[in-house]
Amino acid sequence: MRPEDLKTVRRFVKDELGAGDLRTDELADKPLEVYEKFRETGLANWWLPADLGGRGLDLQDSVEIVNELSYGDAGVAFTLFISILGTTMVQLYGSEELKETYLRPMAARGSFCATLGSERAAGSELNKLATTASREGGDLVLTGEKYFSTNTDFADFVVVVARAAENPEEHLAVLVPRDTPGVEIVKRWDVIGLRASHTYQVSLRGVRVPAANQLAGSGLRLLEIGLNASRILIAATALGISRRVRDHCMVFAKTKALREGTLLDNPVFAQRLGQMEMQIDVMKSHLLRAARDFDAVLTAPDAAALFLRQGTLKSALTAKMFCGQAGWQVAGVGSEMFGGLGYTNDVPIGKLLRDVRYVSVVEGGDDVLRDLLFSRYVIPVPRRT
Repeated sequence: MRPEDLKTVRRFVKDELGAGDLRTDELADKPLEVYEKFRETGLANWWLPADLGGRGLDLQDSVEIVNELSYGDAGVAFTLFISILGTTMVQLYGSEELKETYLRPMAARGSFCATLGSERAAGSELNKLATTASREGGDLVLTGEKYFSTNTDFADFVVVVARAAENPEEHLAVLVPRDTPGVEIVKRWDVIGLRASHTYQVSLRGVRVPAANQLAGSGLRLLEIGLNASRILIAATALGISRRVRDHCMVFAKTKALREGTLLDNPVFAQRLGQMEMQIDVMKSHLLRAARDFDAVLTAPDAAALFLRQGTLKSALTAKMFCGQAGWQVAGVGSEMFGGLGYTNDVPIGKLLRDVRYVSVVEGGDDVLRDLLFSRYVIPVPRRT
Protein backbone atom coordinates (compact mmCIF):
# COMPACT_ATOMS: atom_id res chain seq x y z
CA MET A 1 0.00 0.00 0.00
CA ARG A 2 1.27 3.45 -0.85
CA PRO A 3 1.86 5.75 2.15
CA GLU A 4 -0.53 8.28 0.61
CA ASP A 5 -3.36 5.70 0.74
CA LEU A 6 -3.07 5.45 4.52
CA LYS A 7 -2.90 9.23 4.74
CA THR A 8 -6.10 9.41 2.70
CA VAL A 9 -7.86 7.05 5.12
CA ARG A 10 -6.67 9.04 8.14
CA ARG A 11 -7.83 12.27 6.55
CA PHE A 12 -11.24 10.71 5.85
CA VAL A 13 -11.51 9.58 9.48
CA LYS A 14 -10.53 13.01 10.77
CA ASP A 15 -12.85 14.93 8.44
CA GLU A 16 -15.88 12.61 8.44
CA LEU A 17 -15.70 10.62 11.69
CA GLY A 18 -13.45 12.47 14.08
CA ALA A 19 -15.48 15.48 15.15
CA GLY A 20 -17.55 13.77 17.84
CA ASP A 21 -20.60 13.67 15.55
CA LEU A 22 -22.89 10.95 16.93
CA ARG A 23 -24.84 10.42 13.69
CA THR A 24 -23.04 7.11 13.39
CA ASP A 25 -24.68 5.94 16.62
CA GLU A 26 -28.18 6.49 15.28
CA LEU A 27 -30.23 3.93 13.36
CA ALA A 28 -30.47 5.93 10.12
CA ASP A 29 -33.10 4.93 7.55
CA LYS A 30 -30.56 4.75 4.75
CA PRO A 31 -26.77 4.47 4.53
CA LEU A 32 -25.01 7.57 5.77
CA GLU A 33 -23.36 9.99 3.37
CA VAL A 34 -19.97 8.97 4.77
CA TYR A 35 -20.04 5.92 2.50
CA GLU A 36 -20.32 8.13 -0.55
CA LYS A 37 -17.51 10.28 0.85
CA PHE A 38 -15.31 7.22 1.22
CA ARG A 39 -16.12 6.17 -2.34
CA GLU A 40 -14.74 9.53 -3.46
CA THR A 41 -11.34 8.62 -1.98
CA GLY A 42 -10.96 5.91 -4.62
CA LEU A 43 -10.35 3.27 -1.94
CA ALA A 44 -13.76 1.60 -1.77
CA ASN A 45 -13.42 -2.20 -2.02
CA TRP A 46 -9.66 -1.72 -1.88
CA TRP A 47 -9.02 -5.51 -1.78
CA LEU A 48 -10.58 -6.34 -5.17
CA PRO A 49 -7.90 -7.63 -7.56
CA ALA A 50 -6.21 -5.30 -10.01
CA ASP A 51 -7.08 -7.52 -12.99
CA LEU A 52 -10.75 -6.79 -12.24
CA GLY A 53 -10.20 -3.06 -11.94
CA GLY A 54 -9.64 -2.97 -8.17
CA ARG A 55 -6.75 -1.64 -6.09
CA GLY A 56 -5.47 -5.13 -5.30
CA LEU A 57 -4.42 -4.32 -1.74
CA ASP A 58 -3.67 -7.36 0.39
CA LEU A 59 -5.07 -8.32 3.78
CA GLN A 60 -2.12 -6.82 5.65
CA ASP A 61 -2.98 -3.49 4.03
CA SER A 62 -6.62 -4.12 4.91
CA VAL A 63 -5.76 -4.55 8.60
CA GLU A 64 -4.08 -1.13 8.55
CA ILE A 65 -7.04 0.49 6.78
CA VAL A 66 -9.67 -1.07 9.05
CA ASN A 67 -7.62 -0.15 12.12
CA GLU A 68 -7.80 3.51 11.06
CA LEU A 69 -11.45 3.42 9.98
CA SER A 70 -12.63 1.80 13.21
CA TYR A 71 -10.73 4.39 15.24
CA GLY A 72 -13.33 6.75 13.79
CA ASP A 73 -16.32 4.40 13.83
CA ALA A 74 -16.40 0.60 13.81
CA GLY A 75 -19.87 0.50 12.25
CA VAL A 76 -18.66 2.49 9.27
CA ALA A 77 -15.58 0.27 9.01
CA PHE A 78 -17.72 -2.89 9.16
CA THR A 79 -19.99 -1.68 6.36
CA LEU A 80 -17.01 -0.79 4.18
CA PHE A 81 -15.13 -4.09 4.54
CA ILE A 82 -17.72 -6.83 5.12
CA SER A 83 -18.24 -7.27 1.37
CA ILE A 84 -14.87 -9.05 1.41
CA LEU A 85 -16.66 -12.18 2.64
CA GLY A 86 -18.75 -12.52 -0.51
CA THR A 87 -16.19 -11.20 -2.97
CA THR A 88 -13.53 -13.65 -1.74
CA MET A 89 -15.89 -16.55 -2.43
CA VAL A 90 -16.69 -15.25 -5.91
CA GLN A 91 -13.07 -14.38 -6.69
CA LEU A 92 -11.84 -17.86 -5.83
CA TYR A 93 -14.75 -20.06 -6.91
CA GLY A 94 -16.89 -18.10 -9.35
CA SER A 95 -16.68 -18.47 -13.09
CA GLU A 96 -14.83 -15.90 -15.16
CA GLU A 97 -18.20 -14.66 -16.41
CA LEU A 98 -19.47 -14.10 -12.85
CA LYS A 99 -16.32 -12.23 -11.88
CA GLU A 100 -16.53 -9.98 -14.94
CA THR A 101 -20.25 -9.40 -14.53
CA TYR A 102 -20.28 -8.67 -10.79
CA LEU A 103 -16.82 -7.99 -9.32
CA ARG A 104 -15.59 -5.63 -12.04
CA PRO A 105 -18.61 -3.30 -11.65
CA MET A 106 -18.15 -3.38 -7.87
CA ALA A 107 -14.58 -2.20 -8.32
CA ALA A 108 -15.68 0.57 -10.69
CA ARG A 109 -18.64 1.80 -8.62
CA GLY A 110 -17.32 1.21 -5.11
CA SER A 111 -20.54 -0.62 -4.31
CA PHE A 112 -21.45 -3.46 -1.94
CA CYS A 113 -22.36 -7.13 -1.79
CA ALA A 114 -23.74 -9.28 1.04
CA THR A 115 -23.63 -12.89 2.21
CA LEU A 116 -26.70 -14.82 3.38
CA GLY A 117 -25.64 -17.72 5.55
CA SER A 118 -27.08 -17.26 9.05
CA GLU A 119 -30.44 -18.79 9.99
CA ARG A 120 -32.38 -18.69 13.26
CA ALA A 121 -32.77 -22.41 13.89
CA ALA A 122 -29.38 -23.49 12.56
CA GLY A 123 -27.35 -20.97 14.57
CA SER A 124 -23.69 -21.99 14.44
CA GLU A 125 -24.59 -25.47 13.11
CA LEU A 126 -24.53 -24.43 9.48
CA ASN A 127 -24.98 -28.02 8.29
CA LYS A 128 -28.58 -27.66 9.54
CA LEU A 129 -29.48 -24.81 7.17
CA ALA A 130 -33.10 -24.99 6.05
CA THR A 131 -32.84 -22.75 2.97
CA THR A 132 -33.02 -24.94 -0.12
CA ALA A 133 -31.82 -24.70 -3.70
CA SER A 134 -33.89 -26.71 -6.19
CA ARG A 135 -32.74 -27.49 -9.71
CA GLU A 136 -35.36 -26.71 -12.34
CA GLY A 137 -34.06 -27.09 -15.86
CA GLY A 138 -31.16 -24.68 -16.24
CA ASP A 139 -32.07 -22.71 -13.12
CA LEU A 140 -31.67 -22.84 -9.36
CA VAL A 141 -34.67 -21.84 -7.23
CA LEU A 142 -33.90 -20.66 -3.68
CA THR A 143 -36.39 -20.68 -0.83
CA GLY A 144 -35.79 -19.90 2.85
CA GLU A 145 -35.31 -17.33 5.59
CA LYS A 146 -31.93 -15.77 6.40
CA TYR A 147 -31.43 -14.08 9.74
CA PHE A 148 -28.43 -11.73 9.80
CA SER A 149 -26.99 -10.23 6.63
CA THR A 150 -25.22 -6.87 6.47
CA ASN A 151 -25.57 -4.52 3.47
CA THR A 152 -28.24 -6.68 1.76
CA ASP A 153 -30.75 -3.97 0.90
CA PHE A 154 -28.26 -1.81 -1.02
CA ALA A 155 -26.00 -4.61 -2.31
CA ASP A 156 -25.35 -5.28 -5.99
CA PHE A 157 -25.62 -9.01 -5.32
CA VAL A 158 -25.83 -11.50 -2.48
CA VAL A 159 -24.14 -14.88 -2.03
CA VAL A 160 -26.66 -17.37 -0.62
CA VAL A 161 -25.60 -20.56 1.15
CA ALA A 162 -28.28 -23.25 0.89
CA ARG A 163 -28.68 -27.02 0.93
CA ALA A 164 -29.60 -28.88 -2.21
CA ALA A 165 -33.28 -29.87 -2.18
CA GLU A 166 -32.41 -33.16 -3.92
CA ASN A 167 -29.63 -34.05 -1.47
CA PRO A 168 -29.68 -32.58 2.06
CA GLU A 169 -26.00 -33.47 2.48
CA GLU A 170 -24.99 -31.19 -0.39
CA HIS A 171 -24.64 -27.42 0.14
CA LEU A 172 -24.36 -24.73 -2.51
CA ALA A 173 -23.16 -21.15 -2.63
CA VAL A 174 -25.14 -19.19 -5.20
CA LEU A 175 -24.69 -15.64 -6.47
CA VAL A 176 -28.03 -13.80 -6.66
CA PRO A 177 -28.46 -10.26 -8.03
CA ARG A 178 -30.10 -8.13 -5.35
CA ASP A 179 -32.96 -7.08 -7.65
CA THR A 180 -33.98 -10.68 -8.39
CA PRO A 181 -37.72 -11.17 -7.72
CA GLY A 182 -38.34 -12.94 -4.42
CA VAL A 183 -35.46 -11.39 -2.47
CA GLU A 184 -37.37 -9.54 0.24
CA ILE A 185 -36.19 -7.57 3.27
CA VAL A 186 -38.18 -8.68 6.34
CA LYS A 187 -36.71 -6.11 8.71
CA ARG A 188 -33.59 -4.25 9.67
CA TRP A 189 -32.18 -5.32 13.02
CA ASP A 190 -32.00 -2.72 15.80
CA VAL A 191 -28.47 -3.55 16.87
CA ILE A 192 -26.88 -2.45 20.15
CA GLY A 193 -23.57 -1.34 18.60
CA LEU A 194 -22.26 -0.65 15.09
CA ARG A 195 -25.41 1.34 14.48
CA ALA A 196 -24.00 2.92 11.33
CA SER A 197 -24.19 -0.53 9.73
CA HIS A 198 -27.33 -2.05 8.21
CA THR A 199 -28.04 -5.70 9.06
CA TYR A 200 -31.20 -7.37 7.82
CA GLN A 201 -33.44 -10.39 8.08
CA VAL A 202 -34.09 -11.58 4.53
CA SER A 203 -36.71 -13.83 2.97
CA LEU A 204 -36.07 -15.81 -0.22
CA ARG A 205 -39.32 -16.78 -1.94
CA GLY A 206 -38.83 -18.79 -5.08
CA VAL A 207 -35.76 -16.82 -6.11
CA ARG A 208 -34.74 -18.05 -9.56
CA VAL A 209 -31.25 -17.62 -11.03
CA PRO A 210 -29.27 -19.47 -13.74
CA ALA A 211 -27.52 -22.62 -12.52
CA ALA A 212 -24.28 -21.03 -13.77
CA ASN A 213 -24.51 -18.65 -10.78
CA GLN A 214 -23.48 -21.50 -8.47
CA LEU A 215 -19.92 -21.21 -7.18
CA ALA A 216 -17.65 -24.25 -7.52
CA GLY A 217 -17.44 -26.42 -4.43
CA SER A 218 -19.35 -27.10 -1.23
CA GLY A 219 -21.19 -23.99 -0.09
CA LEU A 220 -20.26 -24.58 3.55
CA ARG A 221 -16.57 -24.96 2.69
CA LEU A 222 -16.61 -21.82 0.57
CA LEU A 223 -18.27 -19.87 3.38
CA GLU A 224 -15.62 -21.16 5.79
CA ILE A 225 -12.89 -19.93 3.44
CA GLY A 226 -14.45 -16.50 2.97
CA LEU A 227 -14.82 -16.10 6.73
CA ASN A 228 -11.03 -16.13 7.13
CA ALA A 229 -10.72 -12.64 5.65
CA SER A 230 -13.79 -11.13 7.29
CA ARG A 231 -12.95 -12.55 10.73
CA ILE A 232 -9.48 -11.01 10.61
CA LEU A 233 -10.90 -7.62 9.68
CA ILE A 234 -13.63 -7.86 12.33
CA ALA A 235 -10.81 -8.46 14.81
CA ALA A 236 -9.02 -5.40 13.40
CA THR A 237 -11.94 -3.20 14.43
CA ALA A 238 -11.21 -4.11 18.06
CA LEU A 239 -7.73 -2.67 17.57
CA GLY A 240 -9.03 0.68 16.30
CA ILE A 241 -11.64 0.88 19.06
CA SER A 242 -9.03 0.07 21.73
CA ARG A 243 -6.71 2.79 20.46
CA ARG A 244 -9.52 5.30 20.67
CA VAL A 245 -10.45 4.20 24.21
CA ARG A 246 -6.83 4.66 25.26
CA ASP A 247 -6.68 8.14 23.75
CA HIS A 248 -9.95 9.22 25.39
CA CYS A 249 -8.59 8.02 28.73
CA MET A 250 -5.40 10.01 28.28
CA VAL A 251 -7.27 13.22 27.46
CA PHE A 252 -9.61 12.75 30.41
CA ALA A 253 -6.76 11.96 32.81
CA LYS A 254 -4.96 15.23 32.05
CA THR A 255 -7.83 17.31 33.41
CA LYS A 256 -9.41 15.01 36.01
CA ALA A 257 -8.34 16.31 39.46
CA LEU A 258 -7.24 13.63 41.91
CA ARG A 259 -5.76 14.38 45.34
CA GLU A 260 -2.92 16.88 44.81
CA GLY A 261 -2.63 16.38 41.06
CA THR A 262 -4.51 14.78 38.19
CA LEU A 263 -5.48 11.25 37.31
CA LEU A 264 -2.50 11.19 34.96
CA ASP A 265 -0.17 11.27 38.01
CA ASN A 266 -1.83 8.26 39.64
CA PRO A 267 0.18 4.99 39.58
CA VAL A 268 -2.94 2.85 39.24
CA PHE A 269 -3.92 4.79 36.11
CA ALA A 270 -0.37 4.33 34.74
CA GLN A 271 -0.57 0.57 35.29
CA ARG A 272 -3.97 0.33 33.61
CA LEU A 273 -2.80 2.31 30.58
CA GLY A 274 0.40 0.28 30.41
CA GLN A 275 -1.73 -2.87 30.28
CA MET A 276 -3.85 -1.33 27.52
CA GLU A 277 -0.77 -0.50 25.48
CA MET A 278 0.51 -4.06 25.82
CA GLN A 279 -2.83 -5.46 24.64
CA ILE A 280 -2.98 -3.03 21.70
CA ASP A 281 0.55 -3.95 20.62
CA VAL A 282 -0.09 -7.70 20.77
CA MET A 283 -3.41 -7.31 18.97
CA LYS A 284 -1.76 -5.57 16.05
CA SER A 285 1.11 -8.04 15.85
CA HIS A 286 -1.22 -11.01 15.74
CA LEU A 287 -3.57 -9.38 13.23
CA LEU A 288 -0.70 -8.76 10.83
CA ARG A 289 0.51 -12.34 11.29
CA ALA A 290 -3.00 -13.68 10.52
CA ALA A 291 -3.21 -11.42 7.47
CA ARG A 292 0.16 -12.68 6.24
CA ASP A 293 -1.08 -16.26 6.55
CA PHE A 294 -4.14 -15.42 4.47
CA ASP A 295 -2.14 -13.48 1.87
CA ALA A 296 0.35 -16.34 1.50
CA VAL A 297 -2.43 -18.70 0.42
CA LEU A 298 -4.34 -16.16 -1.70
CA THR A 299 -1.28 -15.25 -3.77
CA ALA A 300 -0.29 -18.87 -4.45
CA PRO A 301 -0.85 -20.09 -8.03
CA ASP A 302 -3.28 -22.76 -6.77
CA ALA A 303 -4.96 -20.57 -4.13
CA ALA A 304 -8.46 -22.00 -4.62
CA ALA A 305 -7.27 -25.58 -4.15
CA LEU A 306 -5.04 -24.66 -1.20
CA PHE A 307 -7.92 -22.93 0.59
CA LEU A 308 -10.18 -25.95 -0.03
CA ARG A 309 -7.62 -28.15 1.72
CA GLN A 310 -6.87 -25.65 4.49
CA GLY A 311 -10.36 -24.33 5.25
CA THR A 312 -10.32 -22.25 8.42
CA LEU A 313 -6.93 -20.68 9.19
CA LYS A 314 -5.81 -21.11 12.78
CA SER A 315 -4.49 -17.56 13.02
CA ALA A 316 -7.82 -16.13 11.78
CA LEU A 317 -9.61 -17.90 14.64
CA THR A 318 -7.12 -16.88 17.31
CA ALA A 319 -6.94 -13.28 16.08
CA LYS A 320 -10.68 -12.86 16.28
CA MET A 321 -10.92 -14.50 19.70
CA PHE A 322 -7.98 -12.66 21.22
CA CYS A 323 -8.81 -9.24 19.81
CA GLY A 324 -12.45 -9.53 20.83
CA GLN A 325 -11.54 -10.44 24.39
CA ALA A 326 -8.71 -7.92 24.70
CA GLY A 327 -10.80 -5.13 23.16
CA TRP A 328 -13.65 -5.84 25.59
CA GLN A 329 -11.20 -5.65 28.51
CA VAL A 330 -9.73 -2.37 27.25
CA ALA A 331 -13.15 -0.78 26.78
CA GLY A 332 -14.31 -2.04 30.18
CA VAL A 333 -11.32 -0.54 31.95
CA GLY A 334 -11.78 2.69 30.01
CA SER A 335 -15.41 2.85 31.11
CA GLU A 336 -14.39 2.41 34.76
CA MET A 337 -11.85 5.23 34.51
CA PHE A 338 -14.59 7.69 33.62
CA GLY A 339 -16.54 6.73 36.72
CA GLY A 340 -20.25 7.55 36.48
CA LEU A 341 -19.68 9.42 33.21
CA GLY A 342 -18.53 6.15 31.65
CA TYR A 343 -22.08 4.82 32.12
CA THR A 344 -23.72 7.70 30.28
CA ASN A 345 -24.03 8.83 26.68
CA ASP A 346 -22.32 12.13 27.47
CA VAL A 347 -18.91 10.65 26.68
CA PRO A 348 -18.01 8.28 23.80
CA ILE A 349 -16.79 5.41 26.02
CA GLY A 350 -20.23 3.82 26.28
CA LYS A 351 -20.57 3.68 22.50
CA LEU A 352 -17.09 2.20 22.13
CA LEU A 353 -17.94 -0.45 24.70
CA ARG A 354 -21.11 -1.38 22.79
CA ASP A 355 -19.29 -1.38 19.47
CA VAL A 356 -16.44 -3.66 20.51
CA ARG A 357 -18.74 -6.32 21.92
CA TYR A 358 -19.75 -7.51 18.46
CA VAL A 359 -16.23 -8.83 17.76
CA SER A 360 -16.84 -11.80 20.08
CA VAL A 361 -20.37 -12.38 18.79
CA VAL A 362 -20.65 -12.21 14.98
CA GLU A 363 -19.29 -14.79 12.53
CA GLY A 364 -18.92 -17.31 15.32
CA GLY A 365 -19.05 -16.48 19.02
CA ASP A 366 -16.02 -17.30 21.11
CA ASP A 367 -17.40 -20.65 22.32
CA VAL A 368 -18.06 -21.70 18.72
CA LEU A 369 -14.51 -20.71 17.74
CA ARG A 370 -12.99 -22.45 20.77
CA ASP A 371 -14.69 -25.67 19.70
CA LEU A 372 -13.54 -25.18 16.11
CA LEU A 373 -9.99 -24.46 17.23
CA PHE A 374 -10.02 -27.61 19.38
CA SER A 375 -11.40 -29.89 16.67
CA ARG A 376 -9.20 -28.55 13.87
CA TYR A 377 -5.92 -27.68 15.59
CA VAL A 378 -5.69 -29.34 19.00
CA ILE A 379 -6.88 -32.90 18.32
CA PRO A 380 -4.86 -33.42 15.08
CA VAL A 381 -1.34 -33.70 16.51
CA PRO A 382 0.50 -32.97 13.21
CA ARG A 383 -1.22 -29.55 12.98
CA ARG A 384 -0.19 -28.32 16.41
CA THR A 385 2.14 -25.34 16.51
